[in-house]
Amino acid sequence: MNFVGKERLSQLTQTGRHQGVIAYAAAYDYAEIDDMLKLAEKRGEDPFLIILDNIEDPHNLGAIIRTAECAGAHGVVIPKRRSAGLTSVVAKTSAGAVSHMKVARVPNIPSLLKDLKKQGVWVFGTAANGTTGLYDADLKGAAAIVIGSEGGGMTRLAAENCDFLVSIPMKGDLNSLNASASAAILLYEAVRQRMN
Repeated sequence: MNFVGKERLSQLTQTGRHQGVIAYAAAYDYAEIDDMLKLAEKRGEDPFLIILDNIEDPHNLGAIIRTAECAGAHGVVIPKRRSAGLTSVVAKTSAGAVSHMKVARVPNIPSLLKDLKKQGVWVFGTAANGTTGLYDADLKGAAAIVIGSEGGGMTRLAAENCDFLVSIPMKGDLNSLNASASAAILLYEAVRQRMN
């Protein structure tokens, strides 16, 4: 519990209205990784997970959750630290997808990737210097796609725990895309492959 002045409380609210008390709470409940794997099993599908490595912009997180839901992913995973959480901004940006998409929060992304690999899930990281081109990657089976942060991409430890580093072809003068744009491209290539 923190004690602050009335002016600070007014700054913390969107409306400036309060009764001397403000509480922070997650906008939505978080799921567990097992919930996502059980959903895939229930649907009779190979697991299809989206792992976000330090996405800090809530607009990117909301957009990725929306894309993941539209693409039929079984869940989105974020780290407990150095990441946007499920806030009202994320909910609004997701256009309501947070109500339909399972989102889990884990303490350690590299440990999760190791666990998923032990369970037979292939881990695909996205990287500008990836050794596998997007259209050469086989995304049909049990897959987890790792999307790195807006500025620095994946952390070194996350990248080291990927089975493949996938690159998106870049034809212009710039060499990177927004995190949510990269996610959309990867997810829908997976959707295309899984439809065949």
